[in-house]
Amino acid sequence: ELVVAVGENGEVAGWAVGVDLTRRDLQSEAKAKGRPWEAGKAFDRPAPIGPLHPASRIGHPAKGAVWVQVDGKDRQRSDIANLIWSVPEVIADLSKYFELQPGDLIYTGTPEGVAAVARGQTMTGGIEGLGELKVKVV
Repeated sequence: ELVVAVGENGEVAGWAVGVDLTRRDLQSEAKAKGRPWEAGKAFDRPAPIGPLHPASRIGHPAKGAVWVQVDGKDRQRSDIANLIWSVPEVIADLSKYFELQPGDLIYTGTPEGVAAVARGQTMTGGIEGLGELKVKVV
């Protein structure tokens, strides 16, 4: 998934590849009880991230393949041009609810194909021009 690093004055300082995980068991339990789903996102190491690429060096990518593979097989594949909301739209909307600060990270969402992973599997997320990130599920 495309990750945006917020810079001074809310502009994009950089880009990275990230993998945003959700504990569906905790999310489902919270939903069933009418509680916030936060526990499904707020567990140990839920959002690994690769190296940050400064926007001053690579610009502002508007297109490029984005993918997730599990054990070498495609799980999700699309293009960042297909994001439902553009990065400026995401920043504008989040700014209505939060005071974005330099160093904040925004995970922009993933292509269709979200599914469970199991212990021992290896996830590889990548974005054209930003590289790949490998994550072993433990």
